[in-house]
Amino acid sequence: MSRWTRRNLLRGTLRGSAVAVSLPFLDLFLDGNGEALANGLPLPTRFGTWFWGCGVNTSRWFPSKLGAGYDLKDELRPIAPWQDKVTVFSNFNCVLDGRPNLVHWSGVMATLSGAAPLKGGVNGGTSELPTIDCLVADYMGQSTRFRSLELACTGQSGVSYSMRAGSTVNPSEVDPVQLYRRLFGPGFQDPNKAEFTPDPAVMLRKSVLSSVKDDRDELMRTAGAADRQRLEQYFTSVRQVEQQLEHMLEKPAPAEACQLAKEPGAMALGPTWDVATRTHDVMAQLLVMALACNQTRVFNIALSNAGSNLRKPGDPVSFHELTHEEPVDEKLGYQPRATFFIERSMETFASLLKHMDGIREGSGTLLDNSLILATSESNFAKIHSVDNLPILVAGRGGGRWKSGQHISGNGDPSSRVGLTIQQVIGMPVNAWGQGAMEVTRPITEVMA
Repeated sequence: MSRWTRRNLLRGTLRGSAVAVSLPFLDLFLDGNGEALANGLPLPTRFGTWFWGCGVNTSRWFPSKLGAGYDLKDELRPIAPWQDKVTVFSNFNCVLDGRPNLVHWSGVMATLSGAAPLKGGVNGGTSELPTIDCLVADYMGQSTRFRSLELACTGQSGVSYSMRAGSTVNPSEVDPVQLYRRLFGPGFQDPNKAEFTPDPAVMLRKSVLSSVKDDRDELMRTAGAADRQRLEQYFTSVRQVEQQLEHMLEKPAPAEACQLAKEPGAMALGPTWDVATRTHDVMAQLLVMALACNQTRVFNIALSNAGSNLRKPGDPVSFHELTHEEPVDEKLGYQPRATFFIERSMETFASLLKHMDGIREGSGTLLDNSLILATSESNFAKIHSVDNLPILVAGRGGGRWKSGQHISGNGDPSSRVGLTIQQVIGMPVNAWGQGAMEVTRPITEVMA
């Protein structure tokens, strides 16, 4: 009989004291039935995703002209000041290939993970593969204090489109005050200060993880195949924590644009439009300074959940409900009450671009040194269409991305956008996706 039970901990000794690290749930717990900085380093590239729910009106959002100098339709007009830094993608699809169209889920997971999911719906679901932000964080997130930051604007921490695989969601920060304290509280080390003192608490945490190595090795020898796979995933995350802690014990590199942000006051949280967009604005400003201070290089922002519960003050009917219940105005050709949220969503995205483009870095801006993948889960939400998904990429990737174009995918999988981003960032990947969404051909028109 195995000595390992659910109550077991990995144990070790640190400075003469016993220490322990908990374990994930395993089968063996069951019975038999179961440019350049001052230090010479190049300016870092940042990557983020920005999600809004319930799609667009095709004729009012997508440009008619391809290439540079594309025309801006009414719903996309808010990005006008940054048009030369925003790439618009049209006619890129979620290719279902026999899989179900899981309403308000298939489209976003296809674009962000490269695979059409098998389970899900308006309240979320599963992902067949890790989302692109996780892959990018694995590649370039180990040298920062936070591998990535997830933010949601409607007060619900479960609203997140960052997933490792399966049903595991990386939860979102929803309160600007708590986000501030996490970023700029006692653990923050100003990269521009001359003196540096390692945090004793960080030193202790790193030593605890290192001290349980012998128990960890014994458990790996004892576990069955399925448990070894789970443990390998678990210990990979433990090693990532160790790497993060190692970085936190080193003096951070100078960051010319870094300034200590001010703590925001307490705010109401929720899906009312004014409240959600105020939350977005405050958290976006904190995020931008976190990026400028090299606290993280990867982020995800969800303006709302996919079946958007955003609503106007005093109105019990949500954006999602409007997309299905409001008739299309015969003279206008669209749903005016629902379209309010589409237009304002693009204004909110433009506000993030304004904040990022206002931070000078080297000869450019923070936006110039970033790539932000913005998308929604459907084209026209009234019919849950997942062809011609609305996709934007903002930024220039440190000069490696040819921005300011409108590119048509001619019906190709939307995963081509994600593959291109990964290659532009420098990741060694030649193919990405699963099944009909697997692609090997990047979009060379945007590759500098």
